[in-house]
Amino acid sequence: MAAHSGSKTVIYAALAGNTLIAITKFVAAFFTGSSAMLSEGVHSLVDTGNGALLLYGLSRAARPADVTHPFGHGRELYFWSFIVALLVFALGAGISFYEGVIHMLDPEPIRNVTITYVVLGLSIVFEGFSWAVALKEFRTTKGKLSYFQAVRESKDPSVFTVLFEDTAALLGLVIALLGIFLSQLLDMPELDGLASIGIAIILGLTAIFLARETKGLLMGEAADAVLQDKILDIARRDSSVRGANGVITVHLGPDQVVAALSVEFEDAVKAPEIEACVIRLEAEVRSTVPEVVALFVKPQTSATWQERRAALAD
Repeated sequence: MAAHSGSKTVIYAALAGNTLIAITKFVAAFFTGSSAMLSEGVHSLVDTGNGALLLYGLSRAARPADVTHPFGHGRELYFWSFIVALLVFALGAGISFYEGVIHMLDPEPIRNVTITYVVLGLSIVFEGFSWAVALKEFRTTKGKLSYFQAVRESKDPSVFTVLFEDTAALLGLVIALLGIFLSQLLDMPELDGLASIGIAIILGLTAIFLARETKGLLMGEAADAVLQDKILDIARRDSSVRGANGVITVHLGPDQVVAALSVEFEDAVKAPEIEACVIRLEAEVRSTVPEVVALFVKPQTSATWQERRAALAD
């Protein structure tokens, strides 16, 4: 729950900032006729909608298990995060590219350029605040991992999605500012359209990266090695267990894991004792590793386990 609380704080900060920024950019685009400013307005509008979708995904994912979803609804967050990535590509990058091409084919000088600079400057300040909030939360969750490793291993896409969106937004603002400045300095209004295409490229690359990461989560990724080792240690300490062969895990949500544990019981252990052992293992695993929402224990020899794992590796 603490992780989700942090995620919501990041999203609320981004949602408030992007809403104000989008309105300001559209007003400025109307008075100046700047293609880059219009692209930035679309970008901020898409980011605002994306924040709302992430909040919706968190709300849906928090629903309890029911008959049709016995392990809960955790993957709702992964689904909506994937939709966010598609929207960044289809709406953000697509419209920005279209606007850039149109303004390069039919360039128009920017009117009231002072308004443009003021809006871009304020947008950088507001977007920078949202980015700082997301970065702080991401640093808290990433631990000692590098930023790239933390993103690849993260099971909560809500934080790194906002961080990447805000990073893309800041880069887009810099490109828009540079494009507008050069178009005025060199008297080449085509550069304003070129800046819009540059913004589209940044959004496209961001969307592709986010889609790739969230697709893996949506399909089902294993829990980290630390969590798996905890489950194995619990099994190995039980007196009825000769050996814990291994565990297969899959994330259904950031804090929801299903685990299948392969163990070899002592030869002298009878069926009632095996049943009691399984109950003990389930209780201790859920107490020690609360992320595990379901544990399946499979009696299996070490040789059989190795054969099955080798078959999966081929």
